[in-house]
Amino acid sequence: MLKELYYKSLKLASHKSSKYFLAFISFIESFIFPIPPDVLIIPMTIAKRQEWIKIATIATIGSVAGACLGYFIGYVFFNEVGLKIFELYGVDNTSFLKDKVSSEGGIVAWITLLAIAGFTPVPFKLLTITSGFVHFNIIYFIAIAAATRGLRFFLIAFLIGNFGPAMKKIIEKKLLTVSIIFSIVIIVLAYFIYNFLINFTN
Repeated sequence: MLKELYYKSLKLASHKSSKYFLAFISFIESFIFPIPPDVLIIPMTIAKRQEWIKIATIATIGSVAGACLGYFIGYVFFNEVGLKIFELYGVDNTSFLKDKVSSEGGIVAWITLLAIAGFTPVPFKLLTITSGFVHFNIIYFIAIAAATRGLRFFLIAFLIGNFGPAMKKIIEKKLLTVSIIFSIVIIVLAYFIYNFLINFTN
């Protein structure tokens, strides 16, 4: 299924409005849509390798903007809208995320879930909404969202843009494995960013 979606995305990548599609998908994926922006980032960068920075920037801005909307939904309309999105993904008990984000170690847990959200789509949506619901620090929220999503999208685009043919073969043969490796790399980077932010503010 992943490969079928990948090949369909390759065709969409050459469309003249592909960047608008990418911005839209990145935006709605942050609070409700199940498919991550990578399905467009990878083929778009393969098709236009010299534009990898532009592609990653569009995806990052769209994703952070969508995350802010998810935060707003949780902050203002959790019962009216947020719970319905939770139910859409089969999550009936929302207290476990609230407790996790509210706890002393909640920031680390939030970064970890956010970092892998592109490959396991439920956590990112639920964490953006839950963060608003528990009034998670908005400055930290935006900074972490921008850092984790930006690092991931730029890493993917950089590798494809600079090592296109080789990376394309690897992705087409081992798409799931590549996704998992990207997730692990970003989790490690996110952890170091978290430690830096904590030391900087203390």
